[in-house]
Amino acid sequence: MVESPQSQNALSPDELHEAWAVLSGDERLEGFRLLPPAVADDFFLGLSAREQAELILSLPPAERRTWVRLLPPDDLADLVQAVEPDQVNTILSQLDDASRREVNVLLAYAEDDAGGLMNPRFARVRPDMSIDEAIGYLRKQARERVETVYYAYVLDAEQRLQGVLSLRQLFQAAPDKRVADVMQRDVITVAENTDQEAVSRTFSEHSFMAMPVVDEAQRMKGIVTVDDIVDVVQEEATEDIQKVGGMEALDAPYFDVGFLAMLKKRAGWLMVLFLGEMLTATAMGYFEHEIARAVVLSLFIPLIISSGGNSGSQATTLIIRALALSEMRLKDWWRVARRELGTGLALGTVLGLVGFTRVMVWQGLFHSYGDHAVVIGLTVGVSLVGVVLFGTLSGSMLPFILRRVGFDPASASAPFVATLVDVTGLVIYFTAASLFLRGSLL
Repeated sequence: MVESPQSQNALSPDELHEAWAVLSGDERLEGFRLLPPAVADDFFLGLSAREQAELILSLPPAERRTWVRLLPPDDLADLVQAVEPDQVNTILSQLDDASRREVNVLLAYAEDDAGGLMNPRFARVRPDMSIDEAIGYLRKQARERVETVYYAYVLDAEQRLQGVLSLRQLFQAAPDKRVADVMQRDVITVAENTDQEAVSRTFSEHSFMAMPVVDEAQRMKGIVTVDDIVDVVQEEATEDIQKVGGMEALDAPYFDVGFLAMLKKRAGWLMVLFLGEMLTATAMGYFEHEIARAVVLSLFIPLIISSGGNSGSQATTLIIRALALSEMRLKDWWRVARRELGTGLALGTVLGLVGFTRVMVWQGLFHSYGDHAVVIGLTVGVSLVGVVLFGTLSGSMLPFILRRVGFDPASASAPFVATLVDVTGLVIYFTAASLFLRGSLL
């Protein structure tokens, strides 16, 4: 059988996925249409909500319904949130009444809450069912609407959660036993308004495949599955990394963010950091007489302030990540301060000794500092101890302060801490210089 030219030019799913980010809308549609039906479904489900929405809206109206109805309600809610407001009805109009109601319920929740993540379709049984009846009922649900069956949730007539059964427990139980006899009554749940970060921590603590979402009356509203949490963890980690880098978090992949939007995300923090660095220039102006009288001091300014900034960036990165993973809480700030005090002194002493040694070696090789080499070396060494200590303490405490006043600790970005330490580093350096060099170079 001879392949058609279209089939010969078709990309494999892996090749299309790799090239997807750089393809135009028309090229994406053409490549997607060339995929064999057997793999097109999986390829479509593997796209992000924004990419799914763009692809669906590029299809003729007659083809949209098939792809929209392929998605479960929680993914449909994500897709609706990814389109422009005037396109929402275009998507919702493709759904049957029951699916539309489910999606509208999900859209009423905040996007980052458990209610916004959950799938309202889950396997349910009644406590008075026999094991055989429960298995038959689960088969019926799987054929009709439920895509994910990790556990069977036991609900009473008011939809309150009574217990849970794994499929293994179901199949191992005697056929004539009742569900209430074998179900596990102590069920780990999350409230519908629980933040997605807290949900991901609960998953990591218990290693579940799915977790029930309940309201205040313990009525079960849906399930959050582990694949949803993988996406959440990636999203939260990306957001934190971008904030730590000294910018606002992007709301979309890099190539999907417009030029003006990218400028807005990055310019704000750059302006703040620039204004902060202006204080560094002010501090240097304050010590201009000392610099003029001992020009050699200016040679070590980059060394001093970069060491303080680096130590502060290290500390703030460690604390931000520990807070994000709930390895520490706000009340642990004093324990952290004591630990970082010792760490800062030790690191500062090591760098101070290296700085002093560097001055002495250059003096021995090149006679760079004249009769004042030892005093200059002491000035550099002591300054490094003070600057690194201050950088470590400020870098470790700033995330706690931000969390305490209600901000994201990740906003304590490494560039922000470095800018803060630059100014204080100059003050520490020239204060040490005035103590050691007064009466000689100053």
